[in-house]
Amino acid sequence: MESLLTVAELGLSLLLIALWGFISVVVFEAWRRRHSNVSVETVTTLEDPTTLKQVPCPHISDPAEKYLSLIVPAFNEEQRLPAALEETMDYLQGRASRDKSFSYEVVIVDDGSVDGTKRVAFDFVKKYSVDNIRFIPLGKNQGKGEAIRTGMMHSRGELLLMLDADGATKVTDLEKLENQIHAVAREESSIRDPALKHVDFRIGDVQVSAFGSRAHLEEKALATRKWYRNFLMKGFHLVVLLAAGSGIRDTQCGFKMFTRAAARRLFTNVHLKRWCFDVELVFLCKRFNIPMLEISVNWSEIPGSKVSLLSIPNMLWELALMSAGYRTGMWKIHHA
Repeated sequence: MESLLTVAELGLSLLLIALWGFISVVVFEAWRRRHSNVSVETVTTLEDPTTLKQVPCPHISDPAEKYLSLIVPAFNEEQRLPAALEETMDYLQGRASRDKSFSYEVVIVDDGSVDGTKRVAFDFVKKYSVDNIRFIPLGKNQGKGEAIRTGMMHSRGELLLMLDADGATKVTDLEKLENQIHAVAREESSIRDPALKHVDFRIGDVQVSAFGSRAHLEEKALATRKWYRNFLMKGFHLVVLLAAGSGIRDTQCGFKMFTRAAARRLFTNVHLKRWCFDVELVFLCKRFNIPMLEISVNWSEIPGSKVSLLSIPNMLWELALMSAGYRTGMWKIHHA
């Protein structure tokens, strides 16, 4: 009996030591990343592949020059990027031809690709001009979150949309997010300043966020996915709920829109660089009281996804870092 107690005590001791070690590692890593929301490399110019000249790169703190910016993170997307960009440009050019006040840009951020992604992007820049499509290389792979953050920080739009390079969500669905943002922004603006006239209203000055959502597709997905994938998904949703709270059912959809004011405040503060930066955005929206809209979008699975079951441990690790960073006060909130 005593030997059993000794084994149990030893096991418990080892478990506590392992737990303490894990917590220590998480806290240390959160401390190490306390300034990770500040880029080591500041992008000041962009290359125009047509003229080979450098073009000044804007910053989110500058006044808006376009109505809409579309930020496309790309990592080894040589195969999937062309079709998605063609569809996107067809929509944008068509809308611009119908509405002369509509202006746009597409910002492609290359997250350290080792295939022909840069060549594909430059071909589109040459075809549509550096004013309409811009290419920002990160040099080395830093993660989807950092690619999007970089694109957001150097965009010119009053509205900023992040969308995946695979075209899984139809670009036309941006109008769903856009219309809802306009409605909420006008309401927020009228509450804040009842004397504000319609002509004085600027959408980019009001803080609103819109999250594209696939939650309406969940029931069908549950019926077709393997049981262990459903188990992992439910577990991840529970962890997200504990880390960021409720409010958004589908945090991981890659189709999100922000007003310029909201993007400036959010992406100045984002620390996470990979898959869970979306959860941090939800957390920050709540911290800043930025209205969050969850809007159903059309979505189809495109072969070649970079997300795998091996991504789950990394997601959990990032969520642990986020909780430690903000709860201990090591990750400071900057009121940009």
